[in-house]
Amino acid sequence: MMRRFLILSFAVGLLALGGLNAQAGEIPLPATLDLLLPAGSFTVVGPEPDTFSNFTYSTSPVNSAPIASDITVSQFSAGPEAGLKFSGSFFAAAGTTVDYAITYVVTAPQGYLITNSTLSGGFSTFGGTGTGSVSEYLLNAANGSTVGTMEISSPSPPGVTSDPINFAGVNSIEVQKDIVLNGGSEGASISIINQGFSSAVIPEPTSMALLGIGLSGLFTLRRLFRRSSVA
Repeated sequence: MMRRFLILSFAVGLLALGGLNAQAGEIPLPATLDLLLPAGSFTVVGPEPDTFSNFTYSTSPVNSAPIASDITVSQFSAGPEAGLKFSGSFFAAAGTTVDYAITYVVTAPQGYLITNSTLSGGFSTFGGTGTGSVSEYLLNAANGSTVGTMEISSPSPPGVTSDPINFAGVNSIEVQKDIVLNGGSEGASISIINQGFSSAVIPEPTSMALLGIGLSGLFTLRRLFRRSSVA
């Protein structure tokens, strides 16, 4: 009897482990956010493909709609930028406030550095006094230092607002996205949030050395020219 129980327990454990492994690994887009939350899950986006991983999602009040399975994550692209589009009914009813937090890490492929990001989204306050904002901290994932901050908000005229920034290149960025909606008199919502990144090739050491030699040569010629002019 005990032996049968142990075998059954072992089989159940293997099935559970298999289920966890099935959820981990690369997740093709579009997908719902809940598929990206398990440890080890990631997605790849862009022509010089960036890897998006380590997703988290939380709400205050806890369990406010939308739940992770109701948020669609798809690819976003605009010119040289590529990233993620979050679509869901982020909503605060009249007289209420809801705070959503989404975090993830974006990593450039080997030989590239991330140098730019753009945040954009579309708000609606339904003609009332509601407000909304998406504020964002970008941190260097290697050391936690701040790379930059961005924010979009309403009121402005209702519609899509955008905030682009440039920064010194980094290989991996932790994105901390905070979405706050105050319902005011008629409610407030944001249905789409876009996040794009662009990357640049890391100059090869040989190229840097040649550039240094070229600049040194120009500097030397300039000094010789000045001496000749004085003489």
